[in-house]
Amino acid sequence: MRTSRILGTAFARPNLTALTSSSPSPSQISRHIRGAASGLPRATQKHTRTAQFSSLVGKTGGLSRSNSRESCEYSTKSTPSEAPPFAFAFDIDGVLLHVATPIPGAPEALKFLNDNNIPFILLTNGGGKHETERVKDLSQKLGVELTTDNFVQSHTPFRQLVEGPNSLREKTILVTGANAEKCRLIAEAYGFRNVITPADILKAHPEVFPFDPLLDTVYTATARPLPKPIFTPGSGMRLSDALKIDAMFVFNDPRDWAYDIQLIVDLLLSQEGYVGTYSPKNGDAALPSCGWQQDGQPPLYFSNADLLWSTGFHLPRFGQGAFQAAVAGVWRRLTNGHELQRRVIGKPYSETYQFAERVLETHRHEVLRSRGHHEPGTLKSVYMVGDNPESDIAGANDYQSEAGTEWVSVLVRTGVWSPEHAGEKALQGRFKPKVIVDDAREAVRWALKREGWTGPSL
Repeated sequence: MRTSRILGTAFARPNLTALTSSSPSPSQISRHIRGAASGLPRATQKHTRTAQFSSLVGKTGGLSRSNSRESCEYSTKSTPSEAPPFAFAFDIDGVLLHVATPIPGAPEALKFLNDNNIPFILLTNGGGKHETERVKDLSQKLGVELTTDNFVQSHTPFRQLVEGPNSLREKTILVTGANAEKCRLIAEAYGFRNVITPADILKAHPEVFPFDPLLDTVYTATARPLPKPIFTPGSGMRLSDALKIDAMFVFNDPRDWAYDIQLIVDLLLSQEGYVGTYSPKNGDAALPSCGWQQDGQPPLYFSNADLLWSTGFHLPRFGQGAFQAAVAGVWRRLTNGHELQRRVIGKPYSETYQFAERVLETHRHEVLRSRGHHEPGTLKSVYMVGDNPESDIAGANDYQSEAGTEWVSVLVRTGVWSPEHAGEKALQGRFKPKVIVDDAREAVRWALKREGWTGPSL
């Protein structure tokens, strides 16, 4: 029997305490964000669970802007009370960079915004590096000063899971990604104190995946001793003496799909997350979902759902969403069609846009006040500049700001989407941008014109 359950949104409101109070002061908000950043630091929506977060917390194409919007004039020579009421959010891969190479016009666009006190943030589904490391790297590549105050990457919200009544701070978690050891260090910097990687398990028990030729050349160098052994049936070992995993996290795109899928599925089939066990509830038709994932198995978190992403190659490459689809496909085969219950964040989920809007609002206040705008006023518009209709565009179109801020979707031709491979026929419904432009620079020019900007030209 096939079963499919809708278990709520992907993530609860981000846990930035000052950001979730009813009337936080800008100084409280900025202190909290700086403190949080100082430490290191499609699965389809219908099959995602609610995560247990703490409650603390140009050339254009055929699409064009609405003519109903009134334009207002703003200039860098204006008084503080006339601060620009708009800002930008940029994706990175395919918008600002192709891997390590800046896309023409992107650095100039960011520098123009910095020079003219127009706030922006970088909002990416990328990850695998600590926020401070990634920002330093991006600043060097783009030649533009950036800080963690205006940077949000896919796994940044994971740090919220160390707080609250269901905190995972002292629990044992499994993390993986492109470089699982780096992911471990990031998780530890977020506050998780007991972090296991696939290398730790394989080093201690090579029999769990006897096909791996990388054990000596890759995994051994990063493996740490396990806090407990894995369970071995018939050994007389008590279950409480075996290694128990309380949650699993995919921080960014894994490289060793075969081993990672094996280990993740083992835990999804386990009894209460004890490595090496098999739940007696699996396949029990008398239980909900025939007993699958009904025995205290660890929740599985993915940091984004991007099926494809833009690289230096002329065709898009698989992203974390492809790995997620592979796990879900194996799970369906093993369980006779049952859907994998997992928890997903990142774009296009509205909780990520809510998180980003609050960070952007705080950053905007800091930027404008440092330039003499002591009354920054309301943030009326955010221009989301992206290359992926399924994440950047759909997310901006779907998001309903509690503050009434309009999120305007702007699609560039420099990344995943291209008229040659997809065309405007693919841009229907929630995937249809407000406008299509050549690149990030043209996106900024279009937005400035729409806003009636009378300052320097880009």
